[in-house]
Amino acid sequence: MNQQLAQQITKASHAVGNTWPLYTFVASNPLTGYEDKSFKEAGRLAGEYRSARALPNAKAFRKAWENGAIDAKLLKAALKKEGFNQSPEDYLKLLENQKPQLSENTYQELDRVMVKWLAAFLDEGLAEWTMPFKTEGFYTAWRYLAIYDTEIGRVSLKDIPKTPGETLENLLQEYSPAEQEEIFTRHLAALPGWTGYIKQRAAAATDWQQEFPINLEEYLAVRLWTCDQLNLPFLLEKEEQAAEDTAQQLQYLWLKAWEQSWQKNLVSNLKQSGSSAKRKEANARPDAQLVFCIDTRSEAIRRNIEAQGNYETFGYAGFFGIAMDYESTRDGITRKACPPIVESAYTVTEKPREEQASAYKKYERKNRLKNFKEYAFKRMKNMLPSAFGFVEGSGVFYGIALLGRTLFPASLYKRKERNASEMESCCEPHIHKNVHGDEAILNISLAEKTTIVKNAFDLMGWKTFAPVVVFAGHGSHSANNPFSSSLDCGACAASPGRHNARMLALLANLPEVKQQLKEQHGIAIPQDTVFIGAEHNTTTNAIELFDSSLSTDVQARLTPLKASLKKAQQTANAESFQTTGNAQVKALKKAHNWSETRPEWGLSKNAGFVVGPRALTQNMDLDGQCFLHSYDWQTDTEGKALEAIMKGPMTVTQWINNHYYFSAVDNEQYGGGSKITHNITGKFGVVQGNGGDLKVGLPLQSLFSSDDELYHLPLRLSVMIQAPVARVSQILIDNPQLKSLLDNKWIHLLVMDPQQKDEVFRYAKGINWKSAETDLAVSKSKSEEAVMA
Repeated sequence: MNQQLAQQITKASHAVGNTWPLYTFVASNPLTGYEDKSFKEAGRLAGEYRSARALPNAKAFRKAWENGAIDAKLLKAALKKEGFNQSPEDYLKLLENQKPQLSENTYQELDRVMVKWLAAFLDEGLAEWTMPFKTEGFYTAWRYLAIYDTEIGRVSLKDIPKTPGETLENLLQEYSPAEQEEIFTRHLAALPGWTGYIKQRAAAATDWQQEFPINLEEYLAVRLWTCDQLNLPFLLEKEEQAAEDTAQQLQYLWLKAWEQSWQKNLVSNLKQSGSSAKRKEANARPDAQLVFCIDTRSEAIRRNIEAQGNYETFGYAGFFGIAMDYESTRDGITRKACPPIVESAYTVTEKPREEQASAYKKYERKNRLKNFKEYAFKRMKNMLPSAFGFVEGSGVFYGIALLGRTLFPASLYKRKERNASEMESCCEPHIHKNVHGDEAILNISLAEKTTIVKNAFDLMGWKTFAPVVVFAGHGSHSANNPFSSSLDCGACAASPGRHNARMLALLANLPEVKQQLKEQHGIAIPQDTVFIGAEHNTTTNAIELFDSSLSTDVQARLTPLKASLKKAQQTANAESFQTTGNAQVKALKKAHNWSETRPEWGLSKNAGFVVGPRALTQNMDLDGQCFLHSYDWQTDTEGKALEAIMKGPMTVTQWINNHYYFSAVDNEQYGGGSKITHNITGKFGVVQGNGGDLKVGLPLQSLFSSDDELYHLPLRLSVMIQAPVARVSQILIDNPQLKSLLDNKWIHLLVMDPQQKDEVFRYAKGINWKSAETDLAVSKSKSEEAVMA
């Protein structure tokens, strides 16, 4: 294929985002290819190519308006500025009376044929019989088999070109370059779920991709050849569209007013919380410090732990700064365990501790038996000779198991919980350097180990070390849930964060690392300080400490902390379920009930990201709406830590926010639809019913409290940073990609400047700053007015 066509396919592929497999369901912006354009323009293009909405509907605005979530003054001012002089109620009724425009799918039959071929080729082990010739690649395998496909008519093998490039050149030679790009864009956007998965798989170069290769060029060649065979036009007549109609203008203004109202509330609460926060003395030493992921679900458990005693909590991206892959002892598969935007520098494996050799052998035997049972049951169910007999014979046993999981899910989950950490009790993580080429994997140097630990301390602005420091990764537990990985740690590429937490704790405990930190960086860790890895189960709020390798004396010291964590779990669950009854049982049921469509809310309601010391938010109940990253501007004299936070966690939270936003505003196009009618295909994705496009986003039950009642707040991410404005400006100058996200309105940025009496400023295009408190009409308390005067 010529270079021009290759470039056009690359440009056309911006119309679709990546579709991640169910086993690593990473949150990402479905319009990531359009992030170099304004939010409004990206939404318009998505509407044109994908018939998708990019703005909340009138029902969402109605609920927010009636609940007081939209400030009347801010809304009226926004409307008036754009020449809309009637009342908000008039414009809301206008939006409610808008009828959705339905467009007919000319390519419905073509889409159905393509889904059939893609599902067969991309299958990752669900099908008992695999598609022939898969190792030859998608185009070649299809070419050999298409001659038997009666749906597209009888053809001879010699009638189909041997390469995808030849096919595309033959079919498109009569079209101009601009028309060719338009054709590619339209046909890639026709099945954005499937094409997004091809795009993701080709970029990730997974084992499946290396063995059975497929790319967008091959897909387009097959699709356009089939399109021609079905006598369908390559290029449809383009409908004339206005740049922006009145309804879209109004929707955007309502969205802006809603976002500004949320920001106004945040700024007001932060100012009050900051002024009333009980700041501990600089030399005060807490009994324990616990570091949680910045995940919105961490805020409630942190608040409840702090209420139990002299405990200090921190927020840090849940991969704990270790750019690693993790090899599972359960299935031997190596998975990414750091943000998708970060290249993995290390691989972490498990090795049995010497004193636990016999326990490890027992674990291995149990694991092998479990894997064999799963394999044997699958074979028995799928092989023709045994399928019917197996179903008849095993039905009673499956029935008893199903009955138990239905009637007693909490009790069964307790038993499962007891065996959940067998591997951690007898193994410890071992970190290796990822070396490309033919070189062996190498152990990493002392300098690298020290750097990993130091960077973690720097980003959190650590000054004092408690006797016990806990790094708590997080994971979610649920049953019969294809989307379970979407509830795990987004910073760990939708894997649990427990492995990263254990790895950082092990490195921080090394005597040689502590010595290097003291001698080379002036970080003195007290002799009695011990670092412990842990996991926060976000479904049940249980926190498990992986302390089996510690001495009995140290384990005894942990008894009060474990008791406090148990109490915090109970109070957090009571808060979550809004009950004084046994919230623990309700949480356990959700974790193990096979019929539960909503085991937990995940990151629903996420709307903000606060970067600053805990004192800023300590007296606030943020209702699970904010990511929280610890940061002390005074210890970060060069701004390097803040730059790392803005380039890493801020970008990741924007992806998560957009993933939830678009899944909420158009669940059919950007979300996952209802779980009730999902069918798993190929082990990597779901379709609605018996076919159609691969679902790209979150299911309806993760975002809605009922079929049409939104639970999630469809707002773009608002970031609040406590740091000097000049420092933030310099970071944006040095990082044009961050500035572009702000200028194009994918993120709202507010900065609380401690050098200007904590005045809050709002970012405006071109690195300009406005007083947010004036802009949002935030009312000041009398004490604040006196200080400002």
